[in-house]
Amino acid sequence: MTAVGVPAAAPGEAPEGRFRAALRRHRRWPIAAVVAALLAQLAFAMVSTAVPQSPTIDEPVYIAAGVTYLREHDLRYNPEHPPLGKILIGAGALVGGARADPSFTGTQSDAGRHLLYESGTDAQRVLLAARLPVMALTVLFGLVVFAFARDVTGPAGGVAALALYSFSPDVIAHGSLATLDVPVAGLLLTSVWLLWRARRRPRLYVPLAGAALGAAVATKMSALPAVPVLLALAALSVGTSRRSRGAGRPVAAGLLSAAGVAVLAVGVVWAAYLAVDPRLRWTAPAGVPAIGGWRGLAAGGLPFPEPFRDGMRVQFGFEDLRWTSFLFGHTYQGSRWYYLPAALLVKTPLGMLALWAAGVAAMAAAPRLRPAAPYVLAPAAALLAVAMTGARDLGVRYAIFIPMFLAVAVAGVTAVRWRWAKAAACVPVLFVAVSSLRAYPYYLPYSNEAFGGPSRTHLHLHDSNVDWGQDLGRLADRLRERHPGERVWLAYKGSGVPSHYGIRASDPLAVPPDRVRGLLVVSDSWIAKDDPRLTPLIASSEAVGDVGHSITIFRRPARRP
Repeated sequence: MTAVGVPAAAPGEAPEGRFRAALRRHRRWPIAAVVAALLAQLAFAMVSTAVPQSPTIDEPVYIAAGVTYLREHDLRYNPEHPPLGKILIGAGALVGGARADPSFTGTQSDAGRHLLYESGTDAQRVLLAARLPVMALTVLFGLVVFAFARDVTGPAGGVAALALYSFSPDVIAHGSLATLDVPVAGLLLTSVWLLWRARRRPRLYVPLAGAALGAAVATKMSALPAVPVLLALAALSVGTSRRSRGAGRPVAAGLLSAAGVAVLAVGVVWAAYLAVDPRLRWTAPAGVPAIGGWRGLAAGGLPFPEPFRDGMRVQFGFEDLRWTSFLFGHTYQGSRWYYLPAALLVKTPLGMLALWAAGVAAMAAAPRLRPAAPYVLAPAAALLAVAMTGARDLGVRYAIFIPMFLAVAVAGVTAVRWRWAKAAACVPVLFVAVSSLRAYPYYLPYSNEAFGGPSRTHLHLHDSNVDWGQDLGRLADRLRERHPGERVWLAYKGSGVPSHYGIRASDPLAVPPDRVRGLLVVSDSWIAKDDPRLTPLIASSEAVGDVGHSITIFRRPARRP
């Protein structure tokens, strides 16, 4: 007689084997429930954070470009980035009611403002709809993090990795915006995970990895430095697979597979451009710089469409500029190689930093994990090394791949052969969750407790680390509730239109300083710029509040008689 719900043992199978199989099946449900809860938490945090936020600096450009791609089949806007991510963003905006205007002829920044605020649509509804595809991708990438970590270490490691990912303030902040940073990083992670799986089933997973790599490159050009690393991983996966070793030609099979991944990736990039304009009509816009040296050779010689190569030239031109940057209270021109590591130190929960270090050490030291180390660590290291040489010290969004890849590395801690390893890993994960939840809903200006939390991030960093123009709606509410009828002077850095949110304000830089009386409202990123026109006004004012930890409200004293 058998237990209810437990199948009879197969011929030759011991009863205890039957019960172990049933136990394994039942263990899947708690794991699935935890995964679903973590992803639901991530989705809720992103949606509820995105709803009140005004557009960040880049979003209107991407939305207008995406809508133009889909409605007018014209590639003229935003050539510095490939079209795939913007197609998804534009599709969301169209579902939200965005209206294309074929007669509009302004710049890409003007086009974004026109689409959101001058076309008769609900700007916040269109903005939220444009953000939703990126949020959906961010949730799906959470499944990739879980699956990758589970494949390397087991279910406990998968849950730990997903917990870190889902509570990462940077992932939540940038995964809730209609931008390209999270999509490109997630697609690269997906490609690496598929290459890891290709060690067992190369015929299935190598083509999928090539398509994912192509999608990453077709989303943002920052994926290009990872391409050589992923091609090497493709060769490694196929060369070490049983099929290749059994056939006696592992090296040849690996090289052919790497070439196939490269061809597939290039094909996906071409497909993204042809999806916008099958005839690929293209006239280089004015201002595309002439780039010489090895960069010019790369831009001219890669087998991508001409608009992609012109976009590379625009990106190289950006790298030749001297940007105003801010780090630890100091404003400077240009870039510093240590900016991104320093910014990550500020913007990452303390428990996550500890687990990252432990995960990397485990990957390097544990024999069981060493085969996975090149897949998890090499792409992240290559991308970070290139990003650290960049000219734009503007935010950790340029290294958003770090919390994704290192979440997988952290899973290695649970696989260490130490009795209390799993329990010890739970403690910092809980600290990360608490730190993240305490920051809600101010994830963009997050900093960890060692640097004072979100309210003090503006003292250490600027731009997309703190204030990216996201708090016009909250500012309007604050002025209406606490300062009704007062004269407002506004120095705002962002892409939103203050009047759309009911903010009636004057420009403090358009009049002599002694006429600026009342409330002086300044974006924290503008304060960090140390503008000589604005700094004296701030120095002679009293801070009376902040909005979203990204905008500071000062009170200017009345004129003395």
